[in-house]
Amino acid sequence: MTISFTNLALLTLLVLIISLSFGGITATKSQRNEAEMFEQWLVGNGKNYNGLGEKERRFMIFKDNLELIEKHNSVPNRTYELGLNQFADLTDDEFQDIYLGGKTKRTSLSLRWEWDTTNRYRYEEGDSLPDEVDWRERGAVVERVKNQYQFSNCGGCWAFSAAGAVESINQITTGELISLSEQQLIDCATDANDRCDGGDAAYAFMFIKERGGIVTDEDYPYTGINNATCKAIEMITTRKVTIDSYEGVPIHDEMSLKKAVANQPIAVGIDARNMHRYTHGVFAGPCDTTLINHNVLVVGYGTNSTTGQDYWLIRNSFGSTWGENGYFKLLRSNIQNSMGICGITLTPVYPLKSNSSFNLLSPSVFRLVFLFVFQLIGLALLV
Repeated sequence: MTISFTNLALLTLLVLIISLSFGGITATKSQRNEAEMFEQWLVGNGKNYNGLGEKERRFMIFKDNLELIEKHNSVPNRTYELGLNQFADLTDDEFQDIYLGGKTKRTSLSLRWEWDTTNRYRYEEGDSLPDEVDWRERGAVVERVKNQYQFSNCGGCWAFSAAGAVESINQITTGELISLSEQQLIDCATDANDRCDGGDAAYAFMFIKERGGIVTDEDYPYTGINNATCKAIEMITTRKVTIDSYEGVPIHDEMSLKKAVANQPIAVGIDARNMHRYTHGVFAGPCDTTLINHNVLVVGYGTNSTTGQDYWLIRNSFGSTWGENGYFKLLRSNIQNSMGICGITLTPVYPLKSNSSFNLLSPSVFRLVFLFVFQLIGLALLV
């Protein structure tokens, strides 16, 4: 049977029309899936936009982030994966400006530690360090991963990093794990820190030492309010935790940081601009090694059993829905004179506390001590 030129042309046109129709259906289906994903994400993250056209704008950003996430995750042998977390409706610039405070501090920050860095955790050739450390398993880390953005866009990461480090050293030395007040630091440790607009864990330690302790977050709850008045807490009759002092880990030295983390969790500063889409795995950049805009707590280190990559185990303050239940892994080397990545070796700092420090005093204990002393005085007067 012979097909005429006219019939062949008509057949070709029909096939083309059908192909285009299916293509349109596919595109519409894809758009519908993205819209459904966005609606589900809105519900799951409790998002609601009031501004005119704001929801449509956020949807476009959501789609851009989704495309970037899928592109990243499709590359073979990636060491970490990205996903749709609570920051999926933000651009990179918005995340930095809102959640990292838009503040960037470069290597001049690290120079401050040259004068108060000690040899306590300086790595020496021949030092024997454990292959893996996880202070969570030793009961030295508060189980609940706190969220600095629970109530507002408060850039108080420095307070969470500092409070976490003090919680840990207190448990290591006394055996008691107590959740401490970040809000007290944000409201009161303001001589060198900028409340919800940024700060440094070292200055928080300075405040805790000079003030005679930090109270629990039960006594001084977190509100995320910026520029709130420092509450007058009667430290003598309130449950508190004190430290003896604080020091810096030798800078630009991952092996010294490893030695420090083997002994206690360490507060560090990092460049977190590209971490907001992280979900799991060993983050290997991109990031700046000479810039700090976020404070976190290193609670351990280890090696990925699948990829063989060494990593730092880090507790963030974005809540438990971000990353690996609130934690993330950052690429680590076993090189002594290593800058590390993301600025992790620029400003590592830790609190000091001796085993003999008696610094937990609840009101009930205080009353018992007071009554005991009062009775002793009464007996002495009777005699």
